[in-house]
Amino acid sequence: MPRWDLTAAFPSLDSSEFASSFEELGVESKRFEEALDKAEGLSLDDVASLSGRLDDLIALCNQIQDRIRTLTSFIHGFVSVDSRNDLARSKESELDKALIPFSKCGTRFTSWIGRLPLDAIIAKSQVARDHEFFLRKSQLAARRLMSPSEESLAAELLPTALYGWTKLHGQVTSQIEVELEVKGQLKRLPMSVLRTLAYEPDRSVRKAAYEAELEAWKKHEGPIAAAMNGVKGTVTSLSVRRGWNSVLDEALFASNIDEKTLGAMMQAAKEALPDFRRYLHVKARLLGLERLTFYDLFAPMEGAAKIWTYEEGARFVARHFRAYSDKLADFAERSYREKWIDAEPRPGKRDGAFCMGLVEDQSRILMNYKPSFGSVKTLAHELGHAYHNLCLAGRTNLQRRTPMTLAETASTFCETVIQNAALEEASGEEKLQILEGSLDGSCQTTVDILSRFLFEQQMFEDRAKRELSAAEFCNLMLDAQRQTYGDGLDGNFLHRYMWAVKPHYYGRSFYNFPYMYGMLFGLGLYSIYRKDPESFKVNYDELLSSTGLADAATLAERFGFDVSSPAFWRSSFDVIREQIKAFEQSSHVR
Repeated sequence: MPRWDLTAAFPSLDSSEFASSFEELGVESKRFEEALDKAEGLSLDDVASLSGRLDDLIALCNQIQDRIRTLTSFIHGFVSVDSRNDLARSKESELDKALIPFSKCGTRFTSWIGRLPLDAIIAKSQVARDHEFFLRKSQLAARRLMSPSEESLAAELLPTALYGWTKLHGQVTSQIEVELEVKGQLKRLPMSVLRTLAYEPDRSVRKAAYEAELEAWKKHEGPIAAAMNGVKGTVTSLSVRRGWNSVLDEALFASNIDEKTLGAMMQAAKEALPDFRRYLHVKARLLGLERLTFYDLFAPMEGAAKIWTYEEGARFVARHFRAYSDKLADFAERSYREKWIDAEPRPGKRDGAFCMGLVEDQSRILMNYKPSFGSVKTLAHELGHAYHNLCLAGRTNLQRRTPMTLAETASTFCETVIQNAALEEASGEEKLQILEGSLDGSCQTTVDILSRFLFEQQMFEDRAKRELSAAEFCNLMLDAQRQTYGDGLDGNFLHRYMWAVKPHYYGRSFYNFPYMYGMLFGLGLYSIYRKDPESFKVNYDELLSSTGLADAATLAERFGFDVSSPAFWRSSFDVIREQIKAFEQSSHVR
């Protein structure tokens, strides 16, 4: 399977081009600091001077942020596929340190924007008008800053007090290897490969892998729990010092949605839980089980499951992207041709999948491909992210700052295109399997995401009082899974170490509900596309290019959505309910 090519950014980590860009980052950061010093000395009554200085700072900030994106992604491109790459890890550490001066200036920049007579400046400056959403949001963020000296100290400590714990989690989990007997052969498997056995048809293999996985997490729970405590402790302390009511409030601000919108979506999600449990009961019956366990969640349906090689899956995605538009299909084929994708599971490579912008309109996609339709959908999903980056390429860096709630829009839409295409081509057993795979994904993005949200919400409340043990993290995880999966799963076989599995907990806070938002918002968009494809296409790319220019509610209004109303979210869940009904009917035929 393919491995990605990062040379569009630099020839190598030890190349002169990479070293030069690294050095230029320091030069530009110093230039930004000097310009900011002069800006802070200007009178707030001198609108003309303030406007000119703001224009210069915005231009320089965009330039630096583009350089940071490329350097960060290039280094991460090596670390994420081989956590034992000492050169890449050392460069990652060097970059963390090199970013501290600019990070300090970024906080000062926000504080300075917070004091500006912004209305007068926007009326005078085209650059300011082009970046109005960023500037308005910065003024709000300025109200939540600590004192300059505290923010400076925080910037210096973050590489170790927060990002160091994040790296520890990634390093430990990517290097876990487990000995397991599979079909009579003793194998030593990296965790990323071991977890793919959850998709095995043989239940004894799935169970053995599940038990081996839990045992492996148990052996490594100490440093992982320390990383969780370190990340969440740091985030909580900073959130309190900056005056946020809670870490969740801060996450909502970053996601460009409000508490009312989150509440409306969560209400609709909880109302849908009985429907998902009904789906789980039907799947259990089809597998000949009284009730599913956690290791049965991803079990393929019995019958002749189609084997999807990577090459076949890639061709399928490109072909059905073309049914939507030539632009989307040509883009997918370009990504294959230019080696943007790293699909092969291997030791030292992190689990899961992601897409990252690299340089200009180019992205890179990491996944751990399995010969199943689920991985074909993952490929379409990540290509959707890359297509979103393509649509954003004409914007400046500050205009491209897309919140997670909107970052899942294109990925969910592309995944839905491929899902429905597969259903239309399939028949009989294969159609039932694809339909089940779709519901499996919707179940994960609703039921499991809700469990992760509840876990993190309670965990932050408890962590504010003291550090938590690995056993306490496990108990919180089990409680959250019982609340959401309910009687859909056997309560004796849940996954108490899901807090250790998911890297999301060790980066952004509440890196969970945006996935649900993205799925449901994407379903709403897809329903509009089916009604009027041509007019949708005209507006869709413009929407994707604007996700950093307005809040989620404002952008949703372009397509007639009221995201603060439970009715909108219920209508998206109705689409899934129809799939559950079809799944039930197909199961009876079988």
